[in-house]
Amino acid sequence: MSGVVAALGYGTAGFAVGDEVFGLTDQLRDGAAAEYVAVEARNVAAKPRTVDHVHAAAVPRAGLTAWQALFDHGKLARGQTVVIHGAGGAVGSTAVQLARWAGAQVIGTGRSHSRPLVLELGADRFVALDTDRLEDVAGQAELVLDTIGGEVLARSPALLRPGGTLVTIKAAAQLPGDRDDIRNVLFVQESSRAQLTELARLVDEGRLRPQVGAVYPLAHAAEAYSAKAAGGIPGRIVLQP
Repeated sequence: MSGVVAALGYGTAGFAVGDEVFGLTDQLRDGAAAEYVAVEARNVAAKPRTVDHVHAAAVPRAGLTAWQALFDHGKLARGQTVVIHGAGGAVGSTAVQLARWAGAQVIGTGRSHSRPLVLELGADRFVALDTDRLEDVAGQAELVLDTIGGEVLARSPALLRPGGTLVTIKAAAQLPGDRDDIRNVLFVQESSRAQLTELARLVDEGRLRPQVGAVYPLAHAAEAYSAKAAGGIPGRIVLQP
């Protein structure tokens, strides 16, 4: 979510009423599809100054997921190669930009229609899963970030060099176990004010472009969720009160 602080709980420090902030509500609460939400101060940071609330709201979940997959779990370093499955999606397109900023070689995968966007965002190469051969990049990567699961995840170990890491965010994924010389990671993103602050800085510097797929009025939330579930909408869907 992204919005304006309307009130502070007792003892809250670091923010004032009227501050513009962005971040995540607690995952055990009911989300942010509302005009007002209660959120712990540790889960928000100052909103990027150069974008509006609609674009800022598209950053936290995709941004934190991509950051933690690449750097916390994947240990991506400058000069390494990363394959990002689903590079045209919200998490994937954010990961492409972050990996490029970090100095990595970026190979994106996805449907053919995602090729122009993924290359524009900084990928060095794009492999279309519906027309190209994934095997053409076998053994080239230190890190694979999977946002798709299924067959694509099952074929991913072959893309890694010995000692590489396969990271997936698909909660129901069955991690491949056919190689003992790579590391497999399944994780769920966590909130981090420090990482949100860094993401905001990258947005303000023009290094990270929020990916907004569609904007719906809050009153049309059910329609928005149905449209996203049906597929074909890139980036994040944003609900606007």
